[in-house]
Amino acid sequence: MNPLTAPLEEQLGRIVPEQLGDTGFCQELGIRYPYLGGSMAKGISSVPLAITLGKAGMLGFFGAAGLPLAAVEAAVDQLLAGNVPFGCNLIHSPQEPDLEAALAELYIRKGVQLVEASAFLALTLPLVRYRLHGIHRGADGSIVTPNRIIAKVSREELAEKFFSPAPEKLLNSLLQQGLITAEQAELARQIPMAQDITAEADSGGHTDNRPALTLLPTIQSVAQRMQQQFNYPMQLRVGLGGGIGTPQSAAAAFSMGAAWIMVGSVHQACVESGTSDTVRSMLAETRQADVTMAPAADMFEMGVTVQVLKRGTMFAMRAAKLFELYRSHNNLEAIPAAEREKLEKTVFLAPLEQIWQQTRSFFLQRDPRQVERAEREPKHRMALVFRWYLGQAAHWAKDGDPKRTIDYQVWCGPAMGAFNEWVKGSPLEAPANRRAACVARNILEGAAAISRANLQRFTGGSSSSQMMKPEIKEFLA
Repeated sequence: MNPLTAPLEEQLGRIVPEQLGDTGFCQELGIRYPYLGGSMAKGISSVPLAITLGKAGMLGFFGAAGLPLAAVEAAVDQLLAGNVPFGCNLIHSPQEPDLEAALAELYIRKGVQLVEASAFLALTLPLVRYRLHGIHRGADGSIVTPNRIIAKVSREELAEKFFSPAPEKLLNSLLQQGLITAEQAELARQIPMAQDITAEADSGGHTDNRPALTLLPTIQSVAQRMQQQFNYPMQLRVGLGGGIGTPQSAAAAFSMGAAWIMVGSVHQACVESGTSDTVRSMLAETRQADVTMAPAADMFEMGVTVQVLKRGTMFAMRAAKLFELYRSHNNLEAIPAAEREKLEKTVFLAPLEQIWQQTRSFFLQRDPRQVERAEREPKHRMALVFRWYLGQAAHWAKDGDPKRTIDYQVWCGPAMGAFNEWVKGSPLEAPANRRAACVARNILEGAAAISRANLQRFTGGSSSSQMMKPEIKEFLA
């Protein structure tokens, strides 16, 4: 049959998930599908989750933020032994710059060649040091950068920083310390800090709650402008994360030109994640409006917030109260007696002085300078005590502490509610059946089917409304 006279459905052929996104991006990362598992702190995006995604032809980032260096090193060793593509998180730590530097050095020493840079407010020396380690010219004269950064940003000014070469000030500092050569500094001026950026829309955890429909084209425009400005030898690329938990949202991202999609909240509800079964059950009951913003433990004093689950927990409300008290008082002693008593009985379940002694012991081991500052500045001591609650709330949730369910801090975005509505009545409705590879394949296969149906409709054919909710399949890992 003449292909030009064949029915439209036959002319269009089948769209497969491998055709979505940017094939060059997938080839460079050694993956089959344009699908990334975003990092979730404290190992919630776990080693098993990253390895599962890697074996399925995707890539997962290990959530190193908030973990001791020894735990991260052990995880990296397991990931390297897994022999699959993977990455690790490098989160900006303005309150603990030494920890950020130590983590970057650990990745360099272990040969981790891909990091997801998240929550950065500006480029830092450890990040630049990681990016430029081992930079050289290849035999063909091209610039070879062994270490790759995929930055996660939600603001254009940060996208500009990552799409630009390393700042001269930081290059000079690395030169003075003997960490790079003059030749390497010159090569650094010809490449971006990150070739790839994930535009982070309305996600769980650190987020600016940006709408994906406006954020992605904005960051894509920045990429085009920076490409023209610097005339890089490689193409700048933009993917999309935040709010993606269904085939429809994935198809929308790819139709807008996303080079890849990144999924986070939905993976936390999968059996491979590093959280508790209690949290997985809570997430399975989550609706789209069951999330809210709360003060962030790592940037508490700065007023930075994170998106968390509000259904079944009082964490967000209690954390907001702590930040209100921090802003209103100069020290713990200034808190009215009745208010302090209420905190000790309902939030901390212990005298504040006892909490301070625990916090003090922790920081004497982790970062003694925090203790020195707290003993000089009573307001900083108050901040550390309040951060104790915020930090512990994440551990209580991750560990499934039955005595602290009401205080669970669960990072979660509205994608979780959309996912739950999509899988209602299917095998994936039950938390025990939510395996990351199966979830990911259904999102991708569904996105491909929707893309084909839309193409058929746009070219004059008809498309079934059923294509807007593709059938959920049980893919084998």
